[in-house]
Amino acid sequence: MIILAIETSCDETAIAVLEIKGQNFKVLANLVSSQINIHKKYGGVVPEVAARKHLENILPLLDKALKQAKIKPKEIDIIGVVNGPGLITSLIVGIETAKTLSLVWQKPLIAVNHIKAHILANLLKGEQGKLQEIKFPALCLVVSGGHTSLVLLKDLHNFKTIGQTRDDAVGEAFDKVAKILGLGYPGGPIIAKQAENADKDYFKLPRPMINSADFDFSFSGLKTAVKYEWEKIKFKDNEAIRNMAASFQQACIDVLISKTIATAQKYKVKSVLLGGGVSANKELRQQLELAVEQLKNTKFYQPDLHLTTDNALMVAVAAFFEAQKGLAKFKNNWTKVKVDPNLEL
Repeated sequence: MIILAIETSCDETAIAVLEIKGQNFKVLANLVSSQINIHKKYGGVVPEVAARKHLENILPLLDKALKQAKIKPKEIDIIGVVNGPGLITSLIVGIETAKTLSLVWQKPLIAVNHIKAHILANLLKGEQGKLQEIKFPALCLVVSGGHTSLVLLKDLHNFKTIGQTRDDAVGEAFDKVAKILGLGYPGGPIIAKQAENADKDYFKLPRPMINSADFDFSFSGLKTAVKYEWEKIKFKDNEAIRNMAASFQQACIDVLISKTIATAQKYKVKSVLLGGGVSANKELRQQLELAVEQLKNTKFYQPDLHLTTDNALMVAVAAFFEAQKGLAKFKNNWTKVKVDPNLEL
């Protein structure tokens, strides 16, 4: 099966072509056009600007992907596209492009949940090989600019959100703290860089909801605590910035890991997965892996770094598993696929 996938949920225009035979996969093309440099000057993503750049980028990127994959439209078996959650103006560009291609090329169109795609990115390792086998039940910690949630997987078709943030997502908190410290946008990579070899215990910051009985998160109070602590500092030199970045990052990681391990133990999961843009954070990856190693008979999975941020390969994998339900179901599906910026699992 050859899958063409499109992802435009936020500020990355992404198109991929993935071939799957049985349990073997091969990446034929994986292209991402990033808008980070455009949105930096605004300190965050501007939806109108993002949508316009998607319009400019998507067709040239499609042509490039087909050439790189060395395939013609008739060789494509299915088209996968993210229909939510995300920015509505960005999603519309990807959806309308996919619907048009589906109609013109007469290909089944499969709508994919963005969060599910991030989770299933764990199945791919490298450019080709076997899809990773995951033992169930499994638990995935999804961490990004817009989402922080714990998702329980009964199998590759059954997903249930059992915990989520009540306010800011962890990636959003990273962006806001970076702004407080005058570090720029996006906050995640900048704070991680500043935190290297700094004193993560220098500032005494709270760990919101770390001992709560549920599996929800909250990062708004932590962000506010950083703001108040920072206002007290007289000498805001590089060392102070680095120590605050390290202290904040560790506070986030402590909460994320504590909640994940507690959930994994309660549901007796056999696998723990990590997904989303913040899963690129080196400290989170290393510390969560060590924590999962302490659990009995539980394996840890994390996506390749290039699959942590928004990309279309993860969409292709998710579309492939949806297609297992039978392609007849998706015939002429372009008439039914709709954008849902608040789509839930």
